[in-house]
Amino acid sequence: MNPDQQPSEVAAPEPPTILCVDDEPNILSALRRLFRSEGFQVKTAVGGAAGLALLETETVDLVISDMRMPEMDGAEFLQKVRERTPDTVRLLLTGYSEVTSIIGAINRGEIYRYITKPWDDHDIVLIVRQALERKALDLEKKRLERLTIAQNDELKALNASLESKVVARTAELAITNEALQGANERLKSSFVTSIKIFSTLIEMRGGNLSGHSRRAADVSRKIALALKLDGKLVQEIFIAGLLHEIGKVGFSDELLKTPVAMMTPAQLDAYRKHIVQAEQLLMPLVDLKGSTEIICAQFERFDGSGFPDKVAGANIPIGARILAVASDFDSMQIGTMTQRKLTPEDARVIIGHGSGKRYDPDVVAAFMELMGGGSREEPEAGRMGEMAVQANDLEVGMVLARDLMTPSGMLMLSTNHVLDERLISKILNFQKSGGLQLTAFIQVPKK
Repeated sequence: MNPDQQPSEVAAPEPPTILCVDDEPNILSALRRLFRSEGFQVKTAVGGAAGLALLETETVDLVISDMRMPEMDGAEFLQKVRERTPDTVRLLLTGYSEVTSIIGAINRGEIYRYITKPWDDHDIVLIVRQALERKALDLEKKRLERLTIAQNDELKALNASLESKVVARTAELAITNEALQGANERLKSSFVTSIKIFSTLIEMRGGNLSGHSRRAADVSRKIALALKLDGKLVQEIFIAGLLHEIGKVGFSDELLKTPVAMMTPAQLDAYRKHIVQAEQLLMPLVDLKGSTEIICAQFERFDGSGFPDKVAGANIPIGARILAVASDFDSMQIGTMTQRKLTPEDARVIIGHGSGKRYDPDVVAAFMELMGGGSREEPEAGRMGEMAVQANDLEVGMVLARDLMTPSGMLMLSTNHVLDERLISKILNFQKSGGLQLTAFIQVPKK
């Protein structure tokens, strides 16, 4: 379209068409002049037969018929109009004395109104306009009803379609969710395995440290479970146990080999800084924030005389209070805390003496119950759901019930690992090359 060309105006709707039927031409002329002057399209017919013939070829909105006409009166004519074009509005022109005829026209022709002769021009135009407005409203009502029915049918069909789609989508989401849950479990398992590997970095330096972090983590988790802590906190405490000495990775060999009780003031000062170094190492890992806070508070004392912040009692994170007991218990036995290696019984005695001073009495009580009576410490191979298998007897498809560790405490394979030919071959080669005898704990169905 030319940019200078104006868009055409929307065409105005056609004016309503009125059919006037009478046997007197002068009446028809008067009606035609009146309604044309009001903007209507007007058609006329002399007599009822002519009116019906016109309706066969023309669309008419409203009919005005005289009552008294030869051959076919107004009542009969309007009855036929109703039968042929029921949407056409019907009006009757009649005299005052034709009451019986009016009743017949109302009953047979179902007329909208009757108009007495002689009529008043203003009144008859007003009646016609009202009749046409009424027709327009009726037609709109019918249109809306048809539209409503059609839309209801569409909605029913759409609902049926949506229901099937929802069922299909729900099934699809269930499959996806199951896959995501599996992936999430694998991710969590890989995360914990990575932490275990990370915790062995310091233990690769050799000496008495091998396996210490894992043992401290295991005891810490058992105490946390005995105290009925929530699952998330138990996991944070376990991870803190695995990583609680990661800050020692920068220690000299001499410092690593020196028991805490034998350290000089300078060595002790350097030793205590390993929690700061651990915090710096773990700071980028947001998911380990809770575990890092536990590690940083592991040297606080219940009586408030610890470091670095000298907090006391319940102000010390519960994870740090648990880790202090678990780590010290193992450290005493491997000789990194005391001048000589202590027996488990001697280590328990020292832990008990430190209750209320170095250690939280509630944690010590849980620890003593866990370690002291023997009822909580079943033989390793006697646990439900697992059995001990020598490396030579391992088979493809077996699943590890525990981490597979070397005798020196190094992690080889993590819990839930499924063994295949390649892994079994590597385990056997490692056993042969080191002159070792490895034992793995394998999952078995619980009875």
